[in-house]
Amino acid sequence: MKGAVFYTFFQRKLPFFFISILVIIVSTGCKNDNLKATTDTSPLVHLITLAPGHFHAALLQKSMYKEVDSTVYVFAPEGQEVQAHLALINEYNNRKENPTAWKEKVYTGNNYLEQMIQTKPGNVVVIAGNNGMKTEYIKRSINAGLNVLADKPMAISTAGFDQLKEAFAEADKKKVLLYDIMTERYEITNILQKEFAQLPDVFGHLQKGTLQNPAITSASVHYFFKEVSGVPLIRPSWYFDVNQEGEGIVDVTTHLVDLIQWQCFPDVVLHYKKDIKMLSAKHWPTVLTPSQFYEVTKKDTYPDFLQKVVKDSLLSVYANGEMNYTIKDIHAKVSVAWNFKAANGGGDTYYSVLKGTKANLVIRQGKEQQYKPSLYIEPVDKNLKTWNEAVQTGLNELLKKYPGINLKKSNNGWEVIIPESYKIGHEQHFSHVVKNYIQYLKEGKMPQWEVAGMLAKYYTTTQALEKAINNEQ
Repeated sequence: MKGAVFYTFFQRKLPFFFISILVIIVSTGCKNDNLKATTDTSPLVHLITLAPGHFHAALLQKSMYKEVDSTVYVFAPEGQEVQAHLALINEYNNRKENPTAWKEKVYTGNNYLEQMIQTKPGNVVVIAGNNGMKTEYIKRSINAGLNVLADKPMAISTAGFDQLKEAFAEADKKKVLLYDIMTERYEITNILQKEFAQLPDVFGHLQKGTLQNPAITSASVHYFFKEVSGVPLIRPSWYFDVNQEGEGIVDVTTHLVDLIQWQCFPDVVLHYKKDIKMLSAKHWPTVLTPSQFYEVTKKDTYPDFLQKVVKDSLLSVYANGEMNYTIKDIHAKVSVAWNFKAANGGGDTYYSVLKGTKANLVIRQGKEQQYKPSLYIEPVDKNLKTWNEAVQTGLNELLKKYPGINLKKSNNGWEVIIPESYKIGHEQHFSHVVKNYIQYLKEGKMPQWEVAGMLAKYYTTTQALEKAINNEQ
């Protein structure tokens, strides 16, 4: 990059470790951002990381990929967020088992976005950070002719959704790929729930449901205090500002809405204007004390931008939400809740049910399951002998793709027993996202259902937020 000053951070551990900084001057020409210009000997992907404010940006680099150049260019404002990002990369580079070999070249300065756009040292921009700025980052990157791999959510408001539509239209014109990071598609219980739903003799077909008794229910509970790669996560203060992070109803629900589309309507090109109808929505806050805020941010005072939601020293964060909608006339309910910290031995929980005419497919992840997702097949069909035979036949079919899975009798039907080798963990799902995206880059396009699905997904979440807000007025 001509005339650009970069910083390479080598040593760092979260607040408990030292950071050493080496300033170097890099005077290299910019790489061609056209994927077709790569040769057989040069990597397909040259990464740019833009303003990494969320640990998901680093998790994309927990593994190395033969198609991805080991030099990564980072453009960000100075501060703790970029240092925390580089620290995680450094940990991956220096771990004992399967260390990575990333070389981070970092530009920090107030003009970091303009510098990235002017110099374009790579062809794929990774965006995972402040959601209030994310849609603008996406649009500017696409306008510059760069491919984008973005963390969820890509839009947190109806205005943001309008921007996102423009970004997808521009990406189509410029023949670049805009994609979001949907890790939950690679969780084995979600995969098998989808697979069993495609077995008509076992599942039947999806019921239509009603507003009071939806055919699809998806609910998750999360915690502000958590560990990443074995280290307590320090969240930025803006994470608790819904104007920057987004409300819970447009944030974590992105995964849940995506799973509904992916599992129940595989390869279907959704048309959000006619296929999605938002029926009702509500939201409510999680209240944090000053000591809890300090524990997750290491900040002993609330910043000015949070003062509007502070009362009697308590911080209210609209992290919780519920939506009821129809997708292709099927009733669905999605909800998310955030608490401060899980009880000893506890963790995030997830509940999902797909109601079929012959069986319900249920994922539970509570105390009984030791907070690990478990899949159950529970009959609706009264002819149990015939249905049980169909379940065994279906299992035999799936064993061809997933050797080792089995069934165990449960109180209400069957529990699917999944070998530990399939349970790779959330952090490892990021490498699967990257590999899938690389395949799309190789092909030079994404399936039509992927783009349509992203538009439908963000239309659903932003419409839910708008309805929840309007319901209070």
